[in-house]
Amino acid sequence: MTNLVILTGRIARDPETRETKGGTSVTGITVVTDRPARDKDGKTYKDENGYTAKDSEFHRVTCFNGLAKTVGQYCSKGQLVSVQGRIHYTQWEDQDGVTRYGSEILADKVDFLSRANGGDNQDAPPID
Repeated sequence: MTNLVILTGRIARDPETRETKGGTSVTGITVVTDRPARDKDGKTYKDENGYTAKDSEFHRVTCFNGLAKTVGQYCSKGQLVSVQGRIHYTQWEDQDGVTRYGSEILADKVDFLSRANGGDNQDAPPID
């Protein structure tokens, strides 16, 4: 059995990096992917500019340790990335006692497909 996720999309907002009490670096990013929008009959359609209409999906991605440091340092909003990892589901009770559910991608690998927007990132890893 395999739990493998591969996403290619743009980073929706700048990465958020933190460190756990145990010293582990954790960086969170949101990756936006698009797919053709469909009407009630399941057919794709054109937008007002004549392009195929798109629906966007936002994916929470979490990176750990060295990958977290690299993503936190060299990625920024709008950058095109490819993420490989696994999907992880969580369940918790909120402060009102309501059971909540969530999902995220735990990244094993993040490939930079474009340079970060703005800033000087000359020391960033090379883009293949």
